[in-house]
Amino acid sequence: MFRRVMRLALALVLPFFMLAQGVDAGPREKLGYGRLVTNDYFGDGSDRWRTGSITSSRIWGSTGHTDQPRAFGDMIELRLSSEIFAPDNLGRPSAGDRPYAGALSAGLHTHFTWQGFDAAMGVDLVLTGEGTGLGSLQRSVHKVVGATKPSRNTFDNQIDGGLHLTFVGEVARDMALSQNVHLRPFLEGRAGAETMVRAGVDLTFGSIGMGEILVREAVTGQRYRVVRNNEARGFTFLLGADIAHVDDSIFLPSDRGIELTSSRDRLRAGLHWQGEGAEAFYALTYLGEEFEAQNEGQLVGSLRIKFSF
Repeated sequence: MFRRVMRLALALVLPFFMLAQGVDAGPREKLGYGRLVTNDYFGDGSDRWRTGSITSSRIWGSTGHTDQPRAFGDMIELRLSSEIFAPDNLGRPSAGDRPYAGALSAGLHTHFTWQGFDAAMGVDLVLTGEGTGLGSLQRSVHKVVGATKPSRNTFDNQIDGGLHLTFVGEVARDMALSQNVHLRPFLEGRAGAETMVRAGVDLTFGSIGMGEILVREAVTGQRYRVVRNNEARGFTFLLGADIAHVDDSIFLPSDRGIELTSSRDRLRAGLHWQGEGAEAFYALTYLGEEFEAQNEGQLVGSLRIKFSF
């Protein structure tokens, strides 16, 4: 099924890719790879709502000098992700809670410089429904670890299956407050599986990530390293916050009587560490209420560990 999503995604974004190939960028090479695992098991441990996701990125481009101005299409990112949404109680969901959902996505994005801003733009194809296989996977994992398994009733009431083309765009600018302290305001827009506009800011204390390509993960807003400077060493501490107005979400269908909150907020903190032959990232993110019947926010954790041999 995932191969089918990949084929459809590549077919739909082929014109975008051909435009990028037309840029006078020279021979392309793989510049970097990054991933981020997010789960409420690493946060409040409650196993609910935005309960888990995995995102990975591979970037190709004409140069490894990522701190130089880049043209549209010079860098191409293949982004793959999976996410599980769940009600508060997997076994016996209460009336009005969010329905169960599994989502797989594949897309192409480009990172470039525009009018002095760092910009990213691309399209994802999002597959939803029982055909993703994520529900069966979660049931199997929970059986092994002894956690509550999704019930048949939970699966029967999950959101409908479908394919959803989603546009994602972001503009941001780094502002140096001192040598190792940077402020990064950003604006983001999404249209498709979820349609929203978001504004926020990231604050970085340290040099890890500077002059690199980082990708913003959709659930938490945490930025994970993809094209990195392996010469950097030490720790970098991150803080961030944003707020969004959400116009529509296939994961919170209004035809089931679910009412979106007027705004959606996130608060996050994280720590990058890089040593000789190893690196790690851990972060916590508070996700505010996303629908009116949700009685509180949740805390999720994100993790990335890499060893070089």
